Amino acid sequence: QVHVVESGGGLVQAGGSLRLSCAASGNIYTIDDMGWYRQAPGKQRELVAVISSDGRTTYTDSVKGRFIISRDNAKKTVYLQMNSLKPEDTAVYYCDVRLRTYMTGSLYSDYWGQGTQVTVSS
Repeated sequence: QVHVVESGGGLVQAGGSLRLSCAASGNIYTIDDMGWYRQAPGKQRELVAVISSDGRTTYTDSVKGRFIISRDNAKKTVYLQMNSLKPEDTAVYYCDVRLRTYMTGSLYSDYWGQGTQVTVSS
């Protein structure tokens, strides 16, 4: 059994900051990529940022220079520091963890959190 739990969302004014956290727990053997996605009302879910197991990062263009993704491998946790927030960043943010369990051998699977709401007021 694997659990992925996000925290840190909320309401903030434009220009403000929030820090999201996502912790994975359970029968985990190894973790590969960890990423953040978001889905705004009426829109498709989109990738925000991803970090590999060796720390390489990728960001969608709209958040470059404002958001920072990081991870703590010992804690099996990924973070998203969001600065200079804009109303268009309003969305439900989801964490995705690609991992292997002791039961699945070499097969990686994606595990998603339940989502956390981020609302940026103008």
